[in-house]
Amino acid sequence: MTDQNVAVPAIAKALAKRGYETLTPVQQSMLDPALEGADALVSARTGSGKTVAFGIAMAPTLLAGRDTFGRAEAPLAMVIAPTRELAMQVMRELEWLYELTGAVIASCVGGMDIRNERRALERGAHIVVGTPGRICDHIRRNALDISALRAVVLDEADEMLDLGFREDLEFILEGAPADRRTLMFSATVSAPIAKLAQSYQRNAVRVAATTEEKQHGDIEYRALAVTPSDRENAIVNVLRYYEAQNAIVFCSTRAAVNHLTARLINRNFSVVALSGELTQNERTHALQAMRDGRARVCVATDVAARGIDLPGLELVIHADLPTNSETLLHRSGRTGRAGRKGISALIVPVNQRRKAERLLAGAAVTATWARPPSAEEVTSRDDERLLADPVFSAKPSDDERALAERLIAAHGVDKLAAAFVSLYRAKHTAPEDIAEVAIHADGGRKSRDGQPRQEFPVTPRTPRGEFGPAVWFSLSVGRKQNAEPRWLIPMLCRNGGLSKSEIGAIKMQQDETFVEIAADHADGFMQAIGKDKTLERGMRVKRLDGVPDLSRAANTRPSARTDGDERPRAPFRDDKPKAKPHRKGEGKSGKDYPPRDGKPPFKGKPKSKDGKPSGQRKGY
Repeated sequence: MTDQNVAVPAIAKALAKRGYETLTPVQQSMLDPALEGADALVSARTGSGKTVAFGIAMAPTLLAGRDTFGRAEAPLAMVIAPTRELAMQVMRELEWLYELTGAVIASCVGGMDIRNERRALERGAHIVVGTPGRICDHIRRNALDISALRAVVLDEADEMLDLGFREDLEFILEGAPADRRTLMFSATVSAPIAKLAQSYQRNAVRVAATTEEKQHGDIEYRALAVTPSDRENAIVNVLRYYEAQNAIVFCSTRAAVNHLTARLINRNFSVVALSGELTQNERTHALQAMRDGRARVCVATDVAARGIDLPGLELVIHADLPTNSETLLHRSGRTGRAGRKGISALIVPVNQRRKAERLLAGAAVTATWARPPSAEEVTSRDDERLLADPVFSAKPSDDERALAERLIAAHGVDKLAAAFVSLYRAKHTAPEDIAEVAIHADGGRKSRDGQPRQEFPVTPRTPRGEFGPAVWFSLSVGRKQNAEPRWLIPMLCRNGGLSKSEIGAIKMQQDETFVEIAADHADGFMQAIGKDKTLERGMRVKRLDGVPDLSRAANTRPSARTDGDERPRAPFRDDKPKAKPHRKGEGKSGKDYPPRDGKPPFKGKPKSKDGKPSGQRKGY
């Protein structure tokens, strides 16, 4: 980076110190001589380097030919962002960009201590970064003087209008000096944005920073078709398959965020939640946990995640489909930043495929349609990561070598390797079984352009073939206890030291389930489950001598005893209980009722008020 690229030498040195060799398109466009001192309406996507772009653009206006700022008094520039996270992120970027100029930067952000902000403003600041509501509060309380502003920046202007900040923005812009410079950045220039620019900008220069095709070139879009009941299982398998350094999962509501966070925590993922119901302190701690590696998965709503930038974010999962194409691009834009590659995975229930296609078409992106990773594919990917682990290429220390020699001498190489594999798999969440969806999801119908709709490009499952010699086991759960293979198989693998290929047929009855296990692994399975022969949730296991009699099992009910014996069901009674004979005077005609407590009996059916028998009404 040379001084000729940037008008202010101190800014150029800060960029070089930061490692900038080339500028992004939006940053380069702000160096155009036609923009010097002029208002600008810039359309640029999230992750395109907008913060550095407007920092470069407003520096000559603020410094007015000097290399450094003078004494801090009333603010010279104001940057307005829609959310707290984005405002704090902008402040951090401006701090290193203006470090060599001696700029004092203050924040006015909702959710923070307003007294500390007021004291900082009283001491003076060159640049103020904040959210619309809090800035208006300080102005109304005479804590923020905007009479000396030379530049105002509206970051994510479209989002601020969507969140209902129009009145606050108008209040701020109307109170700022008329000769100020206004820079407005927005993902799209819609009619409300154009109207706002026309009202509060003077002959603004229109800047389109980049083309649609280049904006998300580093993001691989994948649309994963699932049955509605397998949505959460698909999320688990996608997280396990990619094992990203950082991943974010988007939900549509706060309740969905809380529910999915609890489910992922139960599956041993390191998760933080980010939603509007959290306090600012809780949200700050959640983001910090993602940045320092204490958490790897963030479950968030759209508004809470607006503008956040997490380093190393490699995976974005859309647990709930976004409402529009703009939201899809914004969500996906959290990854694939600064030249890094990223993956955006849409979890698409089969009954929402048309909606997903419309969203992708509106965003002008092409997605690869597929099924979510299966349990076998996740396990295979784990094995590949294990074989490529850098621990095998590292030179062991003397202590490690001595301990390894003792272990080999005590247990042998085979057992030691098997124990290492078992420990490696134990620290990872078990993948989920996912039901297969139909490949021809559209029934052969045509798309709008007349071409056949794209099929799910799924690798065909290889036939299993004959299972071979096996031993049958009985489990003390059945349909009545909501037993399903999707959770029975992973449980048997976890507790019995089995793989899915070693489990054969599963026959479920009302109160009992029969499972076929390969004969070579039957003894090991019994040893693994222990002497009490129980699995999770108190489920009892019994080894059978032969093939279970399914016809007998269908007509018997397990007894309450713990030895597994069964008693025949009680036979059904075909003879219905006979009706009790009517007492004297209680015939069905109801004409002669016996006296009740000394009162005279009814004679015939009681009559209504009009003198006619009850139940008879006049015709219309």
